[in-house]
Amino acid sequence: MRILHTADWHVGKVLKGRPRLDEHDAVLRDIVRVAHDEDVDVVLVAGDLFDTSAPTPDAQRLVMRTLLELHHDGRQVIAEAGNHDNPRQLDVFRPVMGELGITIVGAPVRPDDGGQLTIKTRSGEEARIAILPFISQRNAITASQAITRTEAEINRDYSDNIKRMIDALTAGFGSGRAVNLFMTHAMLYGGSKGGGERGSQTIFEYALPATHFPSYLHYAALGHLHRRQQIAGPAPLHYSGSPLQIDFGEGENTSVAVIIEVTADTPAKTKDVEITGGRRLRTVRGTLADLENLTVGDTDWLRVIISEKPRAGLADDVRELLPGTLEVRIDPEFSRPAGAANSSQRIGRSPVELFTDYLTSQNRGDVDRLTRRFAELLDEVQGAGA
Repeated sequence: MRILHTADWHVGKVLKGRPRLDEHDAVLRDIVRVAHDEDVDVVLVAGDLFDTSAPTPDAQRLVMRTLLELHHDGRQVIAEAGNHDNPRQLDVFRPVMGELGITIVGAPVRPDDGGQLTIKTRSGEEARIAILPFISQRNAITASQAITRTEAEINRDYSDNIKRMIDALTAGFGSGRAVNLFMTHAMLYGGSKGGGERGSQTIFEYALPATHFPSYLHYAALGHLHRRQQIAGPAPLHYSGSPLQIDFGEGENTSVAVIIEVTADTPAKTKDVEITGGRRLRTVRGTLADLENLTVGDTDWLRVIISEKPRAGLADDVRELLPGTLEVRIDPEFSRPAGAANSSQRIGRSPVELFTDYLTSQNRGDVDRLTRRFAELLDEVQGAGA
């Protein structure tokens, strides 16, 4: 049995005001290509299909088209909701997509309502798949628990509740002859964050121990962390990572789909296949002179940390040198304000002198020019008032 594991598409993502739908189109087409080239039997999409709970029609169209294309040639396609998705919306799609042979699970459901599936591949191999979409703490913890328990107890309650769900969804997996798979969107202890995840949902309160997963799983397909990685545990626990670098904190992440080859009697073997189509996100540093000699790819998106004092027009100069720049920041070493004058030092000083003091305290590199312009404007205002 051959399986393709992917997650965290985040279709509809906007980066610094720049839509990325064209990149997502290319990336998802490449995932479809990999599914075809690798002749996979099953595709698992472990959550965060969309970047927001209210995706645009174009984003919805792209995701649905991709799921249908992945289903070509009789592949089984199973997708679940992540923390960025709207589970109710995905459950609206569920009946229609189910008629087309694609399984979508938005909100967590009981094993006999679709939380546990038994499927047969094109070659007749059998797989059992447990599906647990992202669960927020407020949905896993009752109001009574939230009011009566301490914070540490609530964290433990959340983890214990998830463990009970995992046990229920994998009931019967230890017997019979089938490939046992688990798919969830969750934060595991020991996982390395890739940069684009929501901080409030990758903190200690949401972390689960790897020991929650039973040892008789052949493979657990994880979503939520954007960096490709394996978590040590009683079973193979893998994050596929995002196939597109989501923000500048992910500049070192690799974009892959995970291909798994496994049988009921043999352990899972994995390989990473590069996914292309997304533009590389890079953070570069230096002075304007340094940037003039910098070599960057034509399609790179850049965050530039400039090692010069702030001045008017500096960001425009950077973007003229590097057209792919989406964000310009001043190196903190050059933006650290100098000591501000106290009130006694300001008494008796002219507005121009005070303005000069302010610019100096902000460590500006264009104090003289801005001071002259301020003096001109002040003269105009005072002249009009007279």
